[in-house]
Amino acid sequence: MSGPLSPRSLPQPGHLYDVAVIGAGLAGTELAWRLARAGQDVLLVTQALDHLGNLYGPTVDGADFPEGSLFAGVATRMAPDTDGWTFHRLLKAEVEATPGIHLLQSTVTGLEEEGERLTLSTWEGPALHARRGVLAVGAFLKGRLLIGDTMEEAGRLSEVAYDFLADDLACSGVWLIGAEQEAAGVDGAPPYSVRFLTPAPAELEGFRVTRFDHLYALGRCTPGDHTYRSVLEDAARLAAELMGEGEA
Repeated sequence: MSGPLSPRSLPQPGHLYDVAVIGAGLAGTELAWRLARAGQDVLLVTQALDHLGNLYGPTVDGADFPEGSLFAGVATRMAPDTDGWTFHRLLKAEVEATPGIHLLQSTVTGLEEEGERLTLSTWEGPALHARRGVLAVGAFLKGRLLIGDTMEEAGRLSEVAYDFLADDLACSGVWLIGAEQEAAGVDGAPPYSVRFLTPAPAELEGFRVTRFDHLYALGRCTPGDHTYRSVLEDAARLAAELMGEGEA
């Protein structure tokens, strides 16, 4: 008979994570994986676990994943024309098998610093706590999906937008600016675009959101052109930065 589960695999109310990563796209998933492998106790919270680590395109063909990344490791085990959903399933299994990551499907609606910890409010009710947090919600911060003349309050793949979180950040004094991402039609699906909010460059010092002491931004929550390689390399850099702070 096996012994009781450790608090790392079954967190209790009030559990304090080392890092809470909000958003499980490329940036958030890669960061959580790197931190957990380095011994950190990581919460990876997303609105849709079924879309964890989803790619920008329909296959992995031509994807420029940097060597040593989680995504490159999974991609080497499959054919280049493997569809994105198959890749997603294998990637999700890899993340689920990584000790130190707690996957949670929940909607974060607000952030508040209390001394040396960050509290995450959720739509579902329970508050979550971490020493540091990372905003990696991609194109979902008050995202609006536009297909032809139709607009939906959602980000890519019609997932629910983080409207409450955007409003909470703005109330905390974070200056948010508009951005837009366009996608071509694939396999008969129409082209679409997503308009969303992101912290203004002036709100960031490197990866850190300067209005907070313990909040960082990654992926499309930071300025610049975002490719598979650049996003995953940024995740590696932020992981190293957070690990350095944790050892200080």
